[in-house]
Amino acid sequence: MLDNVTLYWLTNSGASSAQLYWEGAKALASASGVSPPEVQIPVAVSVFPEEIWGAPRRWVERAYKNLAYYNEVDRGGHFAAWEQPALFAAEMRSAFRSLRGQT
Repeated sequence: MLDNVTLYWLTNSGASSAQLYWEGAKALASASGVSPPEVQIPVAVSVFPEEIWGAPRRWVERAYKNLAYYNEVDRGGHFAAWEQPALFAAEMRSAFRSLRGQT
């Protein structure tokens, strides 16, 4: 991760690289009106408070009809696995625990 941060810092290219995400989000919002196919598999969502976009449960339930797990945690962000590894691992365990026994 430090390699990536240093690369953007030293070359002063962080803002221009983030533009791709900004334009991509705008393009998705104004897409042709054709809905993507519905996700059939069970979905687990953990919302971290410092994430770029935190999805409210209502939105997640609307987007994923087969929502198996949803939780809002009290710390962590976009790089939750690095920032809060124990919390991230606990969320993974909880998400998969909810799927045990389903076939």
